[in-house]
Amino acid sequence: MEIIIRKAVKEDLPLLLTFEQGLITAERPFDPTLRDGEVHYYDIAKMIEAEHIEVAVAVAGDKIVGSGYARIEPASRPYLKHDKHAYLGFMYVDPSYRGKGINGKILAFLKEWAYLQDMLELRLNVYSDNEGAVRAYEKAGFKRHLIEMRMDLRDDPTYLAQ
Repeated sequence: MEIIIRKAVKEDLPLLLTFEQGLITAERPFDPTLRDGEVHYYDIAKMIEAEHIEVAVAVAGDKIVGSGYARIEPASRPYLKHDKHAYLGFMYVDPSYRGKGINGKILAFLKEWAYLQDMLELRLNVYSDNEGAVRAYEKAGFKRHLIEMRMDLRDDPTYLAQ
């Protein structure tokens, strides 16, 4: 089965919205801060049209089976060596197509796009407990960088005692 990676078009939107919900469902076990019910991470329609964002889809035959995006954004801190980078997200592969290297192909497509936009730094976020995703990104060449930590004061016995 040949997998083609291409730029998303507005006609892809209904399926991409389904992928977004699949991604959120997959991430819920790692993030207790997500609201219940349907939530949206992205405005995918605007992302498809934006010049500073490349939304990519993986196509097997006539079926879209994966997605991802790269977004040019300013560096988060003024003292970094780079003034902007490409942030990757919306990395999703249909469960029945996982394990076939599709995510790697999407990453390669987005890396090429970012390079052509003169980006020399790629960033992404992944839940630290999502060990499969962490391994996949490390295999693709990403390195662990920062760990974001949080505390729910409702779970803190010191706070509850007050």
